[in-house]
Amino acid sequence: MSRVKRGVTSHAKHKKVFKAAKGYFGRRKNTIRTAKQAVEKAGQYAFRDRKRKKRTFRALWIQRLNAAVRPFELNYSRFIDGLSKSGITVDRKVLSDLAINEPAAFQAIVEKAKAALAA
Repeated sequence: MSRVKRGVTSHAKHKKVFKAAKGYFGRRKNTIRTAKQAVEKAGQYAFRDRKRKKRTFRALWIQRLNAAVRPFELNYSRFIDGLSKSGITVDRKVLSDLAINEPAAFQAIVEKAKAALAA
């Protein structure tokens, strides 16, 4: 049986890891052992934070909505209650965007929510 030289395969694997570790500080970018660990940990953070990003943005939209409805003598929870009672089904992302970019449209929605709360 002939001998198998594995240099080409190892080099290709290492190259892939080093490419992923580009921009890291110190030995993390150019030593295979530490680079491999760093890339694996970065992958774990990336996986976790793809999930966390959704939570973070929802929290941001809620804060923006709370700030946007305060001038109309409402708070966030009363506003959402009014929306559900009036039958308006617009998600928080769109509401937040409306509050920033289309204040007149947002005001109309707030007035409908207030009317539903009063009734």
